[in-house]
Amino acid sequence: MSDLEKVLHKFVESFEHRLNEALQEQKATGANEKVANAKVEPANYDDDFFSKAADDYIEFTYENPTIYHVVNHFSEALEAKGFTYVSEKEQWNIGPGKYYTTRNGTALIAFVVGKNWEPSKGVGAIGSHIDSLTAALKPSSSKTPVDGYDLLGVAPYAGTLGNLWFDRDLGIGGRLLVRDGSTKEVTQKLVDSTPQPIAKIPSLAPHFGEPSKGPFNTETQAVPVIGYGGAERASKPTESEKSAPLYGKHPLQLLRYIAKKAKVEVADILQWDLQLYDVQRGTKGGLDSEFVFAPRIDDRICSYAAIHALIGAAEAGHIPEDNFSVVGLFDNEEIGSGTRQGIRGGLFETVVSRVVSGFQDDETSVNDSLSVTYANTIILSADVNHLVNPNFDNIYLEHHKPVPNKGVVIALDPNGHMATDSIGLALVEELAKKNGDELQYFQIRNDSRSGGTIGPFISMQTGARTIDLGIPQLSMHSIRATVGAKDIGNGIKFFHGFFSNWRKSYDKYIDL
Repeated sequence: MSDLEKVLHKFVESFEHRLNEALQEQKATGANEKVANAKVEPANYDDDFFSKAADDYIEFTYENPTIYHVVNHFSEALEAKGFTYVSEKEQWNIGPGKYYTTRNGTALIAFVVGKNWEPSKGVGAIGSHIDSLTAALKPSSSKTPVDGYDLLGVAPYAGTLGNLWFDRDLGIGGRLLVRDGSTKEVTQKLVDSTPQPIAKIPSLAPHFGEPSKGPFNTETQAVPVIGYGGAERASKPTESEKSAPLYGKHPLQLLRYIAKKAKVEVADILQWDLQLYDVQRGTKGGLDSEFVFAPRIDDRICSYAAIHALIGAAEAGHIPEDNFSVVGLFDNEEIGSGTRQGIRGGLFETVVSRVVSGFQDDETSVNDSLSVTYANTIILSADVNHLVNPNFDNIYLEHHKPVPNKGVVIALDPNGHMATDSIGLALVEELAKKNGDELQYFQIRNDSRSGGTIGPFISMQTGARTIDLGIPQLSMHSIRATVGAKDIGNGIKFFHGFFSNWRKSYDKYIDL
């Protein structure tokens, strides 16, 4: 090989090496850009995906009838996907990773912190509520039998015990506080009677005329029947049962039933929080199975979609490394959220503050960093909205009539019942377009009354821009409701796209 050939050979080798480095760098940059603009290919959202999402939701709501079961279920699902539990009662040392925490067994926050996150990147959050209308056992639920019928004392939670709860198969479930007989330690156990209904609120036959039409007194005319002659048939209490903390407050046969379900002794039950619920499984319906008929849709359904979107986006690597992504599920929205486990209890702010504290590496105060964080934050307040009811079409505002299986609904209200503003609306529309999603819109007529969500509360408490939206349903606040069978998957898909793309899209709205 001549000297000239050697020089040319080295030049070609050097050029190929530099070209390969450039290609690798471009490939890495492209990969990062792909994550920043993460858009799951449509092939991943085929008919099987939407059908399975509906089937899985039906199973989820059947297996988890109370809010305690729901939080426990989501905790286990998060653990299985590598999320680490952090207790509020301990100091946190939060770095990049996947975490979750709970409060009272009825609120949960799951979050993913990227390795390149900083306060100026804000938080991409979805907030929902997991309480649903129910009937809760009174502190003393024992009632004197009437004409031989064994009755149960319950109180309505958020407007239950109307005629929509009459003649339903009601199960019982919730949380027990159990005290160990030897160590005296107190632990919790979850119980439910599924598939057995244990109660029924009987309606009065229309043959009796006016008394059968209502309105009904929820204290005296909506009392669940749990048996007939059971108190007389029950064996006498044992000495151990007489010493039980709940003895004399609740029917003995109920105490025994619940203790057996929990595999403990009656005397071990220190306290309980039990609720009645529709025990019947949800199902697909309609000639083409285009609906899901199920209990507790408001609002287990948005919570379910949000959690699965976060898990899926994290697992697929679709959350950019400079993002801080959150799903917060709260209790007591149906009664105003004013509890420690509700959105007004500060759990969301506590989590954000603790994460921000862990990322402080200079003299900037945590308060300053929090202000910067919230100013750069977007929160989706995800709560069910209304499908148009064809039997009452005239009640709805024209051009604001959501239909099933078409996508999530943005809720708007000029009087502050919803938190959506024009910038939030534009942002969500851009995200939907990028993700290939359809959007619908809902606003009440001027002569109607609006409901509320957690949106205005969390927006007020943090100053973060908040958009109210959610999966639409028929028969809101009925014991059983209806959603489009495809809309569970639509919710998961939309929320997944939000976690993937919100930050880059929001960066376009400079200081607005």
